[in-house]
Formats: sequence, structure tokens, C-alpha cells
Amino acid sequence: MSSEDREAQEDELLALASIYEEDEFKRAESAQGGETRICLELPQNFRVFVSGNSTESPQSRGFECTVCFLPPLVLNFELPPDYPSTSPPAFTLSSKWLSPAQLSALCKHLDNLWEENRGCVVLFAWMQFLKEETLSYLNISSPYELKMCQQGNPQGRMPSVPQDAEDCGGAGGCAAAEEEIDERAVQDVESLSSLIREILDFDQAQRRKCFNSKMYLCNICFCEKLGRECMYFTECSHVYCKACLKDYFEIQIRDGQVHCLNCPEPKCSSVATPGQVKELVGEQLFARYDRLLLQSTLDLMADVVYCPRPGCQTPVMQEPGCTMGICSCCNYAFCTLCKMTYHGVSPCKITAEKLMDLRNEYLEADEATKRFLEQRYGKRVIQKALEEMESKEWLEKNSKSCPCCSTPIEKLDGCNKMTCTGCMQYFCWLCMASLSRVNPYKHFNDPSSPCFDRLFQAMQIDGEFWEDEN
Repeated sequence: MSSEDREAQEDELLALASIYEEDEFKRAESAQGGETRICLELPQNFRVFVSGNSTESPQSRGFECTVCFLPPLVLNFELPPDYPSTSPPAFTLSSKWLSPAQLSALCKHLDNLWEENRGCVVLFAWMQFLKEETLSYLNISSPYELKMCQQGNPQGRMPSVPQDAEDCGGAGGCAAAEEEIDERAVQDVESLSSLIREILDFDQAQRRKCFNSKMYLCNICFCEKLGRECMYFTECSHVYCKACLKDYFEIQIRDGQVHCLNCPEPKCSSVATPGQVKELVGEQLFARYDRLLLQSTLDLMADVVYCPRPGCQTPVMQEPGCTMGICSCCNYAFCTLCKMTYHGVSPCKITAEKLMDLRNEYLEADEATKRFLEQRYGKRVIQKALEEMESKEWLEKNSKSCPCCSTPIEKLDGCNKMTCTGCMQYFCWLCMASLSRVNPYKHFNDPSSPCFDRLFQAMQIDGEFWEDEN
């Protein structure tokens, strides 16, 4: 190797290392060479798709999406001792989404660039061409169809060959290029489905990288922060800092409002994804969020009930028209209506505390609901609830409770000294005070008593009330 070639190689490699980032250019440690990863600048709203009649990957049929980034072209090169004075760099050009025929056309053009610049360093010119002119050179535009090639290399795709007379030699030259695949052209992809997955993963990673490097204004704390300290809602692209959203999410989850983790922008309906929630809140709160989200989803399903045992609460699928549920966890068989032990065709039992609620529900129900309640609890139970309601209302209106044992007492006639039929206690009908068993009338004869001289007040005689003139 001449000193001029050695110096030219070192200068070129040092220049490339200073121009490009480490993830774009990496110099080899053991030889004069390296690797460049070239991301193409795509037009806005660039779409890639798989046609619906694709036969290579049935699970990928009908795929279509808009991307901002495609996986890079990878140029691996090694500089021979007599480069750049005599020999060109030895290289391979690989890609995941370009076919071997398309890559072969690019390899041929790189050879032509070397011939035009023989004797001079050429790596920068190659990289600039690949970055800025690949799409136009190969006539690639949106929408771009991803289609695995069935001829030649099984990993290749049908080529879109450039209409460049200098490189292809007209239509005949292009046809020949389809058949002759350059050995330096490598398509690094296993299948159409894996290609789709890698395209989506790379696009998402590059979008995140761009987002992390920019500054954004949080409309909650009104501070400008780097994207890596922020989060954006996928549907609306509104951006807020992670610290503000963390506080907001934690408050909502603690309150059980797992469906309210939406964008704070007024009138915006975008909702945070579970992955975004998990990124911001602690493990314990996320477990609560995940549990409540599942429970609320199950609650909306009409055929799902919960095991009534307090220590279980496992969701149970309910068979249509059947009132028996069997917990898959604890094997408890229960009635899906009253949540008690399954009782077959017998009506559901109801506690005394719920009898009043049942009566109110029955009186306010429509005919269909009334029939359902009668079927569930039985007509006799419903009738009993109604009768007890009427009895209670009548007793409240026409009786008073004994001050000693609370037995309801109705006063038909006679004086205001009453005797309880339950405990035989004497009491005053007017003030409901208990009276002495030795001298119960003292209450009405004592001038200091509130019922003095009122023993016969409001006494009923021959169907009419007689008022004591005193």
C-alpha cells in the first residue's frame, strides 16, 4: 500500500466518522472498512401495502399502512490496499424491503460512480446517492407494494427496475437485469410477514427517536421539555409532560375512574393505551387499573356474573335461560338471580330488610318487570310484601306503640288510660308515658301532670268523639 493511498483512506474514514452519527457510520476495528446504515427520506404519507391476492403470506393479505421511515440500506465495505489509486472498495449492499434485482441495479450504479471518479475517494458520493436518489432511481413512489419474488432468489421481490439507459441499456437491458442478480446484493428478510413486522417496528422506533429529540410545551404545567420527558396521545398527537400525566393518571386510578384516562385537552376523546399507563404509574397502581378495566368490561357483558363468595369473586359465564352458575374456581353452585345457594325451581328467598325494596320495585315496575319479579320471588312473596306494606301504613295511621314493649295499640273507645295487650303495662294515650300499676289514675288527677284532668279527652261515645270541656 502506497503512503498516498493509506493517507487518503485514513482521511476519508475520519471525515465520514465526523459527518455521520455512530448509528449511521461505524468503522471496522480489524480492517480498513466499515458499515454505513442509510435511512431514506420518504415523501409525506408514504404508504406500503400487500395486495389482497397475495399467496406468499395469507395472514398478511390486505395489509396497508402509512410510514415515515423504512429500514435502512446497509452498505458494508472494505478498502483494498490500492484504493483509491487503482481498485474500488469491495462492498455488499443489503436491504429488507428492496428486492435483489433492485439492489443489483443500485450496485451497478455504484460501480459506474466509481468509474466516473476513478483515482478519487468515492464512499461519500456512494452514500449521498443512496440516501438522496434511491427512490427516484428505482422509480419507487407511494403506494409501494411489498411483494415477495417467486423467481430466482426465493427471498426476493418483484423488482421495480429503473428506466436509465446508461445503466440498464433500454428495455432489453432492464429485462436482463431482472435475471442477473449481483452477488453483492443481499435481501435480509425471511418472509413477507416478518418484513411487515420489521417495517412497523422500525418506523415506530424512529418516530420515538425523533419525538425524544424535540422540545414540546406541556399545556398543564406550561413548561417546555424534551420529548423523552413527554408523552403523546396516539389518536390526537397532543403532548404533555410525563410528570403531569403521572399525577393525573394516579388520581383517576385511585378513584376507580379507569375509563377517564383521556387526553386532558378540552373536548378531546383520545384515551391513553395500557402501555402508556404502565409506563407512568407504579406496579401496584397499574395492577389496580388492569383489574378495574377488566371488571368494567365484564360488567358490560350480560352473560357474565360473579361468584358471590366474598373470597372468590371469579367471573362466571351464565348459560342463556339458566339461573344456575357454577364457579370454575371454587365450584360453588349459586342462583344467578339472588346469589344464594342454587335452589332449583323454588323461588328466591328474600330477607326482611329487602322486602320493602321489593315492594317499591314491584309497584313502580312495568308489566314485564312485574312478571319477572313474580317468577323470581313467587307471587305469594310479592303478595306478602304488599300486605305487609298495607298493614304497616294502617298501623302508622291508626295505632301507637307501647312505650314499654313497642306493641302496636289501637284505641277504639274508653278513657286515655291504656293497657298494653302485650306486656299489660299501663300508659297514657295522650303523652305515651308509662303509668303506675298501683295508681294509674294519679297521672290524670295530679295538677302538676301534663295530662291533668284529661282522662276522658277525645273519648268516643256512640260513634262520636266527646271533648272534655276542661
